[in-house]
Amino acid sequence: MVSGSPAARRGRARALGARTFSSLRVRNYRYYFAGQSVSLVGTWMQSIAQSWLVFTLTRSGTDVGLITAVQTLPILLLGPVGGTIADRFGKYRILLATQALAGVQAAVLSVLALTGSLQLWELFVMAASLGCINMVDNPTRQTFIVELVGRDQLPNAVTLNTVMVNVARAIGPAVAGVLIAQVGAGWCFFVNALSFVFVVAALVALRKDELLPTPRAVRAKGQLVEGFRYVSRRPLLRNALLMMAVIGLFTYEFQTTLPLMAGTTLHGDSQTYGFLTAFMGAGAVVGGLVAAGRGNRSPRRLATTALAFGASTALAALAPSTSTEELALLLVGAASVTFLSLANSTLQLEADPEMRGRVMSLWSVSFMGTTPIGGPLVGFVAGAVGARAGSHRPRSDPDGGAGTTPRRRHPS
Repeated sequence: MVSGSPAARRGRARALGARTFSSLRVRNYRYYFAGQSVSLVGTWMQSIAQSWLVFTLTRSGTDVGLITAVQTLPILLLGPVGGTIADRFGKYRILLATQALAGVQAAVLSVLALTGSLQLWELFVMAASLGCINMVDNPTRQTFIVELVGRDQLPNAVTLNTVMVNVARAIGPAVAGVLIAQVGAGWCFFVNALSFVFVVAALVALRKDELLPTPRAVRAKGQLVEGFRYVSRRPLLRNALLMMAVIGLFTYEFQTTLPLMAGTTLHGDSQTYGFLTAFMGAGAVVGGLVAAGRGNRSPRRLATTALAFGASTALAALAPSTSTEELALLLVGAASVTFLSLANSTLQLEADPEMRGRVMSLWSVSFMGTTPIGGPLVGFVAGAVGARAGSHRPRSDPDGGAGTTPRRRHPS
């Protein structure tokens, strides 16, 4: 048949590729995507270094959970304030400021670490400062995408953005694990600080006249409360946020469970930790590219994807060996990125433009702001009864040091 000919198959492949990467045809989004790609690798490197430093200093699952909790506490407490700022002011200028400040925070950490003066309390203070920056940066960054590509390309751009995060998750932790073991954690902070030069340069290079700015909310009393009322009156928005809150609380505690799994159950080192994170990131890249090529978006598909995410997490929790755990983590990554991109694009497209920042700030609260509760809780459970018990999140790694587990080191 003609439809099965090589030419026809090549045509279908080209069409699929065009759909998968359609938003990258927009020049501004290409620049933004490139800058964020570099920066996010550095961000993951810093995240790995921070959690591993806390673990090596304390050997405490609770403390590992607390450092993550401290970093996300500002989002939980003040997330809607960040969303209101995103709705009221120009998102481009906000991003320039927040990305530059995040670079300064990483630079300070690198100086403290490389001079050998970094202490545990300083790690907590710096984590809290980054949380305050992210409180404004997260809803602004989420809602800036529609100003880059417009409504029609938003689902594809959000999915590719999520793929980008997970490519960074596959690369950053693996590089960080090697770097920590060879030269120390301070260089991970330095690389992250350097990466923000690229993202700021990409923002400066955007063509401002090609942006599609959304209407700004006029300053008025009760804007914070108005965001909650708006969501409560929209069942799809309300249900998607509630779903995200539950999953965010009980599933996305990777930074807490993985260091414990790598360092205790697997008797490994920072490289073990980095590569375990990378496996999930690799699965997320594949799943995200598949999702980007599919245009359909519906509440039913969102619910089905959430169920698939739960099933793959259960497989990861029950995996009996290193190899089966790695396979399970690939599935977890694929289901995770599909769920995130669907939920994100659903919220952004369903929300009115002048409310989008506040809606996405509640997304940040649901996704990241639940960590101050879930992180210490999971860390306490893992520390009390073992890392596997705490990892009925997407993180139950095999017991024993078979195959891919290097000998233990204690990098500083």
